[in-house]
Amino acid sequence: MNIYEEIELQECPYCQGPGILEEEEGWCWYVMCMDCGAKTGECGYKSEEESAKAARSAAHLWNIGKVIRSDRCE
Repeated sequence: MNIYEEIELQECPYCQGPGILEEEEGWCWYVMCMDCGAKTGECGYKSEEESAKAARSAAHLWNIGKVIRSDRCE
């Protein structure tokens, strides 16, 4: 199954914009808001077997609101 089809993301906890699951050059996954830029921390992995688990972890962090947002003066 495609990991993007398996994972469901809620709206951004800051602006209610859409989140997107991103993979960073084969070493980590994170979720980022397409509107305000808020994002989760990177969930790293070292093998293909760990990749899906890392993607699910990033989605879980997003869905419970554990995100980083960089505003002006921060």
